[in-house]
Order: sequence, then C-alpha cells, then structure tokens
Amino acid sequence: MAKIVSKQDLKDFLDSKVEQYNHPRFIESDPIQIPHLYSKKQDIEIAGFLTATIAWGNRKSIINNANKMMQLLDHSPYAFITQHQESDLEALLPFVHRTFNGEDFIQFVQSLQHIYKNHDGLEAVFAKHAETDSIQKAIHQFKHNFFEIAHLPRTQKHVSDPLKNSAAKRINMFLRWMVRQDANGVDFGIWKSLSPAQLSCPLDVHSGNVARKLGLLKRKQNDAKALLELDTALRKMDKSDPVKYDFALFGLGVFEGF
Repeated sequence: MAKIVSKQDLKDFLDSKVEQYNHPRFIESDPIQIPHLYSKKQDIEIAGFLTATIAWGNRKSIINNANKMMQLLDHSPYAFITQHQESDLEALLPFVHRTFNGEDFIQFVQSLQHIYKNHDGLEAVFAKHAETDSIQKAIHQFKHNFFEIAHLPRTQKHVSDPLKNSAAKRINMFLRWMVRQDANGVDFGIWKSLSPAQLSCPLDVHSGNVARKLGLLKRKQNDAKALLELDTALRKMDKSDPVKYDFALFGLGVFEGF
C-alpha cells in the first residue's frame, strides 16, 4: 500500500478498495447471498433481516445456519411469517446459532408477523422514524415495535438499541443491504422511502480496527459513540453514499488482514 499523506489520498485509496470489493464476487462468501436467493421484496427483506440477526461468528457457519432458517420457513419466508399456524412453529424449536435458539426464532417469526400485520412491514417502521441524517433512532423505535407483543425477555438481546449505546452492527448491515443503491448488484436498494445518505456503517471488530489504523476513528470501543465518529468521517468523503466504505473497511480487515 502506498503511503497515505492527505485526506484526498485516503479517499482515493478507499474508493479504489470499494471498487475492488463492491463486486458480485463478494456475494459468494458473504451472508448477503441468502436474501439474493429471492426475488419478491418481502422475501428479500425477511431473509435479509433474519440472516443479519445471526451474522456474528464464523461466516461459513452464518451462511449454513441462515440457509437452515430458510428451509424451516419452507423457502417462502413472507408466506410463512404471515400465514403460519401455531402448530407450524414447533419445527423451528431445534434451530440454534450460538446464543440464538429455536425459542428466539419463534419469537422473531411472531414479531415479524406483528410488524407486517400492524405496522405495514419492515420498511414502513424504519422509514416512519428515520431522521434526515440518521436511522439510529428509527432502530430504537423498531425494537420497541418488534417487542410490543407478548415476548420472551431473553430474545430482546438479539435486537440492538443505539439509544443504549450499541453500534447495532447487524441492523445497520441489514439496512445497507435494503437501502443502498448499488450499481454492482450486491446491495438491493429496494427500500425507496429511505436514502443511502441516512445509513450508518456496520461497525465491528474488523472495520473498527481498520478505521483506527487509517485515522478515521479514535474511540477504542465499538459502540454508538464510535459509530457517530466513524459516520462523520465517512460522510466527509461521500455525503450521499457514506456506507459504501463498509466494503473497503471490511475487505481490508477480513481479506487483506490490514
């Protein structure tokens, strides 16, 4: 890597990495391949949301278990969510991915049904509460709506809350998938009521470490305050599509061990 000496050098370097990794090849090894199995909007967003929910740990394991989720939903996630009978839920009980178990899965199915029946679907909930320059408060409100039906207290930990200082990495990743207009066919861009300019970077150990090495982030914890700091830096480089740099930070961290 050439020595980066100015902000323009840094932007040029990261833009080149976005071009390298924001490519259909990326799909082959990434959990985003699961929602790419579908063509119907509601199937894509439900498959994306459930996949993002379990997206921590080994990527191969995430992809395998997200595929199992889709099998258990008869490969018709929207139809299953909206039309299932109580007896259909028993088949989900054996599912497990790390600390997300079958009871959590059943709760998610019931809460998603509530979101589609009473809140006009996932996109509507996030769009209703988004601010002009941020979706973080909308994530907080989404969690409130998701758990306003009877629910298991243990399942709440599987939906992050930025207002409790979480970086909400998995939900921000899901929102990138749904909202970001991507000419290269990786992200879907099917949610037209939100803008890529409102999105936040999915901040995890890899993107955080790379961002610190590049001087984009000083805060040591990967929390909501760090996310705001990183978002501010990325928006200076591209105000209309700041989270495209997630491809660069992730690629440098995971594929290049930067």
